[in-house]
Amino acid sequence: MIRHHLSDALLTGYSAGTLPEAFSLLVATHVSLCDECRARLAAQDAVGGALLDRQEAVPMAEGALTATLARITGTAPEARPVSRPAPGLFPEPLRAYVGGDAEAVRWRPVGGGVRQAILPTASGASARLLYIPGGTAVPDHGHRGTELTLVLQGAFRDETDRFARGDVETADEALEHTPIAEAGDPCICLAVTDAPLRFNGLIPRLLQPFLKI
Repeated sequence: MIRHHLSDALLTGYSAGTLPEAFSLLVATHVSLCDECRARLAAQDAVGGALLDRQEAVPMAEGALTATLARITGTAPEARPVSRPAPGLFPEPLRAYVGGDAEAVRWRPVGGGVRQAILPTASGASARLLYIPGGTAVPDHGHRGTELTLVLQGAFRDETDRFARGDVETADEALEHTPIAEAGDPCICLAVTDAPLRFNGLIPRLLQPFLKI
């Protein structure tokens, strides 16, 4: 049962297409898991569509339709049967970035058994997958901006609450915490940030430029 959801501001930004790519990836991945946020997003899309309907029509350039159809017919691939992906850990939006499910991730160690994989996204924010062994704590840190963390496997706790599969923790400059993965399965998360973290310990601060966190 998902207990921690996305804010209205994030859903509105996703619907309007104004979020950085990394944040859009997390929203799309969470919405794939969460019926509640998927319904709220549909309502946001409906509002956006109604607003567009009220706008004055803008005439198209002469020949625009012909040019568009030409591009479609010239580049569209041959239609093929669409097959559903096999069930797995990662929802489809995330699989497209990874190139498969969890076994396709190219993990890199960051210390203490923790591993990460930075995903390719446009500038403005960064996205990474985190693999945290059960019982392992992430160094205590604060934030210089916004950090969203979506749990894909396992669970973690911090000073605010417990977060399990499908839950999203939203952290801002007011939060300092020490996330700890629960015992059992490794905690795998998708984390996105729009600014570097603010680590309190010396060693994490020294390693930060190399780990790009």
